Amino acid sequence: MTFALVDGNNFYVSCERVFNPRLEGRPMVVLSNNDGCVVARSAEVKALDVKMGMPWYQLKDLAARHNILALSSNYPLYADMSNRMMGVLGSYSPEQEIYSIDECFLRLDGFAADGLAAMGQRIRRQVRQWVGIPVCVGIAATKTLAKLANHCAKKNLAGADGVCNFGQIRADELTALFDRIQVNEVWGVGRRLTGTLAGMGIATVRALRDADPALIRREASVVLERTVRELRGVSCLALEDVAPNKQQIMSSRSFGEYVYALADLEQAVSTYCARAAESLRRQRSLANAVQVSIRTNPFSERQPQYQRGITVPLTQATSDTMRLTRAALLGLKRIYRPGFAYQKAGVMLMDLHSEDQVQGVLFAAAAPARPALMDVIDRANARWGGGTLKLASEGVKKPWQMKREWVTPSYTTRWDELPRVS
Repeated sequence: MTFALVDGNNFYVSCERVFNPRLEGRPMVVLSNNDGCVVARSAEVKALDVKMGMPWYQLKDLAARHNILALSSNYPLYADMSNRMMGVLGSYSPEQEIYSIDECFLRLDGFAADGLAAMGQRIRRQVRQWVGIPVCVGIAATKTLAKLANHCAKKNLAGADGVCNFGQIRADELTALFDRIQVNEVWGVGRRLTGTLAGMGIATVRALRDADPALIRREASVVLERTVRELRGVSCLALEDVAPNKQQIMSSRSFGEYVYALADLEQAVSTYCARAAESLRRQRSLANAVQVSIRTNPFSERQPQYQRGITVPLTQATSDTMRLTRAALLGLKRIYRPGFAYQKAGVMLMDLHSEDQVQGVLFAAAAPARPALMDVIDRANARWGGGTLKLASEGVKKPWQMKREWVTPSYTTRWDELPRVS
């Protein structure tokens, strides 16, 4: 077997640079909701040792010294650019697994082994020319090794020029390379596992690869045992052509300013419930319960604290936005307490199952079925933008909406924001 892992470099930053070439070479970051924390960094900012997740307010002095530009997250733009990039990559193999917004696996079985590196370079050139995004390519016999090869391609290890093919590296050279890479660079080895492995004397990729699989299974997990086997070139993870449906769907945001009134909270909860319901219908599932939660700012010592959540069961599973919103607002009214400065609310759809597996309720009145209406709402919002059609309970003026002070135009998804050339 042969896998390739193709990953967009500094993806959010690269998307912004496609439409504003003046940003090339300038240190810049993209911030999370409410312009809070760093979620993407340019290479220039990484060189300044700025960490992912660092609050923007802590960076302001450094930003002033190094002329760092901060932009708000523009998720519609990033999602559209991702779809374009994945479309190009999908043309290189009939088997593709889109792993995240900026990376995917390709199955390359049947291609000439000595031509894979050249194919990787063609992929890089075509994605850059057609989409504008720079990518790196890792090629290896397993998915775990392909992820590691991609890391080497990004870091220019083993002489990689944006493409690293482990199949072209001699076994002794590969062992020496693995001896230089820390174990936390292995796919799936996070902070907790790194600590566990350190206690076992395993600090490098080579040490993990050469560890006893039975010991790893006993001391850690069967998942990590599979990782060991994958590092040895034994493929244990197949491509997932279709991502599995989520077992829970959550929509949650921090507010742009504190919310005190129940009416404002109802607008926010209705909005989040509508977004979650869209996702529910997209995966053709139904929910049996709705959980709603609200909380104040836990980091504010001057504000009185309150946090509460409640789960509202449904008499019949549904994906109808109106029914889900009605349940969420019922729960909100039960947990709301006046006199608090609320910072965040969230809605979670729970106990999900396929819409093909509907179980009726013998003594309950049949719930109104509005699939055609939901389909019209989804189609309109997909074509003309989220919120084009919505429930009145979502409100019109939304002072609680998250801050996006430095958001760029939605260049590819809104007619009125298309880039213009003069």
